[in-house]
Amino acid sequence: MMERRRMEAALLVLFLGHLTTALEVPLDLLQELPQPPTITHQSPKDYIIDPRENIIIHCEAKGKPHPSFSWTRDGTHFDIDEDPNVSMRLHSGTLVVDISREKVDHYEGVYQCTARNKHGTAISNDIVVRQSRSPLWSKEEIKPIVVQEGVSLVLQCRPPAGLPPPIIFWMDNNFQKLPQSKRVSQSLNGDLYFSNVHREDSRNDYICYARFPHTQTIQQKQPITVRVLNMDAINDTVAAFYNDTDLFSEAPTEERKPTFLIPSGTSSSKMVLRGRVLEMECIAEGLPTPEISWTKMSGDLPAKRTSFLHYNKTLRILNVSESDAGDYRCTARNHHGRVHHTIHVTVKAAPYWISGAPKNLVLAPGEDGALTCRASGTPKPSITWFMNGIPIENSPVDPSRQVYDDSIIFSNIQSGSSAVYQCNVSNDYGYLLSNAFVNVLSEPPRVLTPANKVYQVIRNHQALMDCSSFGSPIPNVTWFKDTQSSTLDGDPYILHDNGTLEIRIAQHQNTGKYTCVARNSLGISKNHIVLEVKEPTRILKQPEYRRVQRGTSVVFECTVNHDPSLTPTMTWLKDDGELPDDERFTVGSDSLTITDVTESDEGEYKCIMNTTLDHDSASATLTVVAVFHERPEPPTDLELTDQKKRSVQLTWIPGDEHNSPIQKFLIQYEDSLHHQGHWHNLTEVPGTKTTAHLKLSPYAHYTFRVLALNAVGFSRPSLASRMYKTEPAAPDENPTGVHGFGTQHDNLVISWKPLSGLQSNGPGLRYKVMWRQKVVGSSWNDATVANISKFVVSGTPTFSQYELKVQAVNDFGEGPEPAVVHGYSGEDLPIAAPENVQGIALNSSLAEVHWDPVPPHLIRGHLKGYKVYYWRNHNLHKHNPVILSFSGNHTHGMLPGLHPFSHYSFHVRVCNGKGEGPASKDQQFKTPEGVPGLPTSLTVTDTNLDSLTLEWTPPHEHNGHITGYTLKYQPAVASRQVDIATQGWFIGLMCAIALLILILLIICFIQRNKGGKYPVKEKEDAHTDPEFQPMKDDDCPFGEYSDNEDHKPLKGSRTPSNGTVKRDDSDDSLVDYGEGGDGQFNEDGSFIGQYSGKSTSRDTAGGHESSEAPSPINAMNSLNSFV
Repeated sequence: MMERRRMEAALLVLFLGHLTTALEVPLDLLQELPQPPTITHQSPKDYIIDPRENIIIHCEAKGKPHPSFSWTRDGTHFDIDEDPNVSMRLHSGTLVVDISREKVDHYEGVYQCTARNKHGTAISNDIVVRQSRSPLWSKEEIKPIVVQEGVSLVLQCRPPAGLPPPIIFWMDNNFQKLPQSKRVSQSLNGDLYFSNVHREDSRNDYICYARFPHTQTIQQKQPITVRVLNMDAINDTVAAFYNDTDLFSEAPTEERKPTFLIPSGTSSSKMVLRGRVLEMECIAEGLPTPEISWTKMSGDLPAKRTSFLHYNKTLRILNVSESDAGDYRCTARNHHGRVHHTIHVTVKAAPYWISGAPKNLVLAPGEDGALTCRASGTPKPSITWFMNGIPIENSPVDPSRQVYDDSIIFSNIQSGSSAVYQCNVSNDYGYLLSNAFVNVLSEPPRVLTPANKVYQVIRNHQALMDCSSFGSPIPNVTWFKDTQSSTLDGDPYILHDNGTLEIRIAQHQNTGKYTCVARNSLGISKNHIVLEVKEPTRILKQPEYRRVQRGTSVVFECTVNHDPSLTPTMTWLKDDGELPDDERFTVGSDSLTITDVTESDEGEYKCIMNTTLDHDSASATLTVVAVFHERPEPPTDLELTDQKKRSVQLTWIPGDEHNSPIQKFLIQYEDSLHHQGHWHNLTEVPGTKTTAHLKLSPYAHYTFRVLALNAVGFSRPSLASRMYKTEPAAPDENPTGVHGFGTQHDNLVISWKPLSGLQSNGPGLRYKVMWRQKVVGSSWNDATVANISKFVVSGTPTFSQYELKVQAVNDFGEGPEPAVVHGYSGEDLPIAAPENVQGIALNSSLAEVHWDPVPPHLIRGHLKGYKVYYWRNHNLHKHNPVILSFSGNHTHGMLPGLHPFSHYSFHVRVCNGKGEGPASKDQQFKTPEGVPGLPTSLTVTDTNLDSLTLEWTPPHEHNGHITGYTLKYQPAVASRQVDIATQGWFIGLMCAIALLILILLIICFIQRNKGGKYPVKEKEDAHTDPEFQPMKDDDCPFGEYSDNEDHKPLKGSRTPSNGTVKRDDSDDSLVDYGEGGDGQFNEDGSFIGQYSGKSTSRDTAGGHESSEAPSPINAMNSLNSFV
């Protein structure tokens, strides 16, 4: 059974290849000939209408006679006459539905139009009529969204379902689009995604809009309020309501690796139809904001059809094909990590034409033809044939018709078989419906090309003479010239299938009267045309480059030859534009004159000669100079004399100098034997000479030219001299750059720079390569190779010295005796390690290493040097030793930067061009003790008036055994080392202050006993701090305080939340009396300032501060008893 089907398919293909070509009916004859209906215009398959306007369902068709129309709705006949709201346009099948009296819903459905005349019936697609819908947003209460800074957020849009779906966008109250970025973007479903939120994202007007394009209406969602708070702001907001207790106890949002918000999981799938747009999106959250990238795992992305939208979050591929199926991976990454998601894409296809829809057939009785319906799709579509809208299996039997799946074959068709055939191709994703008529006509031939048409062509151009004809059967066209009786066929004539006669290169003898004859079985038709061959338009004298002085005149000539029967038109252009509107420009019949030339006249001038058939053009450049100088004219009349095997004499006549003396002549040559088309500089001679003796090489074909140079520049090259051929000879030189080296341990590569073609001196250039090992009694080996640049000798001993020679040879002999060069065969890794390796520490950070050199025969290559690997024992990095390289034949080296009081191990390796040899045995040395590092910390505690306590921690780097610590200090006031406590003026000042305080205390007690108020207390009552309890009447108005007040801070201070007391600007400190800020060590180790003690004594005292005024004496003596 399968074999039979294959045979039928093969016969069908063979039969289709021999069918008569279908007749194409010219447009101007369509109205005269009978024709089945053809649908010319119809509404789309999915027809969405505006419910506010009348419904118009289009159906237009043509045919002879004009077709009549009918409709079906939802598969049944739609009687238009019974519905007063429906009418059909005159001479058309288009329906118009008046919706003023009926709801649009009543007319939704599936419509199909039928157009018929006596020759057949055509049907339209199924037209699904649906009204556009733009529903309102459902009312909902949207609560404000409060989120923590740094977290992700999704604002959902969820627009009402419309037809067609709405276009979503986000705006604010001012109708301004909300800015989007790689952190904030809109997804394909309209939701707004935040990869992480910032404080500036807080706003109360996130508004989602839905625009319904068919009705041009916009619906608005209720505004969404978003507040972004960090944890401190949230706690401050609710602290007053929750007794100063944090409402949110979680830690602030930290940076994190990305995770996908959409799609979910690690993989997903997506189906897309061929020819549609594929859109895939990946939106990730993370901190910092992730970057998104896309790859196709099974190939490359189609560059011309691929674009990335929404800051790389959306991948869009246009015009999808089957090759776009596969796995796509999106990757989100930040510096904390990455995450992947794989999307498996499947491509399906609604039916589509492979070679176009079936085409109309116009056949004559007795002819053969075929309708083909070639389509494809995924899954494979089914094909159904109809005739005049009826399934073909139910249509009348036609013996000339045979159906083969996607083809209908017509054999020996007869009159009365005209019909319209429908091909329906469908699968799960759509259908194609195509009408194609078969029109059986009997028409005598007629020639459609106008009679006595005159064709004019330019000589040597192509001539095409039309003979468009029509008839059924298709006419056969033949051509005749003048009174000749034989048909025009063969060179120089080419007859095309459409009847056109072509002459590829027309000549004057092709001028004449031609007759085309169209014949078929029903008659004959003739037509006459005339061919005229004209002479081409040519510019005989072109305008030339001119260099003129400002204020002078210039003339550009443009002499033209053209066919006398054609009318020429001369046009001049400046820089491809019109000439300036200036009376200084005068256009003659064959010239352009410019008077009183200025710098603005510089540019390119082009003359164009146009006729009705062709044109020609030429251009030249005008340069305007203040003082006339110009390049010299090229030399002329080059002659070769005194011709010898390797030299020749060249003479010439100089050209016009153009007011600038010739400085020198440059002689160039071309060797057409070896480098044709390339000119090379040969020699230069002074400008006063007109002859040069030229040395030449054998076996070359020389031509020479000369250029003259003056102060303006070089002239154009002269015309080339006649060719001078030199005889071949043996090479004069050998290759240079001879080297010998090895690429493997057992080979020797001999390389050289080959001779050029001019250096070869003759044909058959080759090289004689010679080599021998440089040992006593060795003999020369040789090999002759072609014109290459290297030769490889195999099986050589490792790293042996060789003597090398390369000699040039050609068909006329050998070159001179070549010089001997030396080279080495390939290297191998060294096989021995250095002996007698020793190391000794010179001081705590430097050691010296010694070793004996490795014998040369054990190095097996060019000595590059030695490497010392050393590492500190009991170190975490002992597997990553420090490597020091010593180039050349060193036998010792220094190891710097060592740690004191440490054990080190090391070994030594020898290196050659191949790599490193084995390591020597590990050796050890120990560095002596060194200066210890600084103590890691130093703090001051328990400060008293005459003493303090210092505490420190040992240094990180002991660099030996710690035997003790040396403490150094100096007074904080370093500018003046004076003990003011012993000064008389200071003692007197202190006494006066004590007396003043005593008087104030007495006054205080007197006022207290009287019960009156005093100015200080009035100020205190007026400026009471709300954070503290007011003082009792019996309290002293000075700075005393009692222990039962829980050590509250003094008036004007503030207690931080961590319980420590911050020092005000007025706090006393040793630094206040010194010269610097924080305490530090001088270069000699002495202690200055207060070492990390700005607030230590006050804070650790728990509030029990001394009420005694700070004294410079105390500050100076506080370290005098350092223990």
